[in-house]
Amino acid sequence: MVPHYSRLSKIVIDVPPGDHDRELAFWSAAAGQPLAQFSKHPEYHGAALHGQEFWLLIQRLEDGPGRVHIDIQTDDLAAEVARLEGLGAERVQQVHSWQVMRDPAGLLFCVIPEPGGSLNESNAQRWE
Repeated sequence: MVPHYSRLSKIVIDVPPGDHDRELAFWSAAAGQPLAQFSKHPEYHGAALHGQEFWLLIQRLEDGPGRVHIDIQTDDLAAEVARLEGLGAERVQQVHSWQVMRDPAGLLFCVIPEPGGSLNESNAQRWE
């Protein structure tokens, strides 16, 4: 295994278009803070939870049922995907710069690359 860092970083609530505005309002109120729209990917609204490095995102789906998924950040996408495959995950598809995967129970999650140096011993798990 290639040495690298990773961490759980986001809870993403995937919402069909018809439920999006109501769901966004609910989770903004539940979290007690606004969830801003991302300019680069306008299908997402989100924020770090009260100064933490853990985020809550609302994603507007094009189609499909509502669901929740987890994002994992890593400083080495290929190494983290290989590590997770070794644990029983499967690749589903590459989207933008991240890898969508399926865990052994069939649940989707994403592995998101982070710039080198942003993950370290103080904020992530090191894998050897």
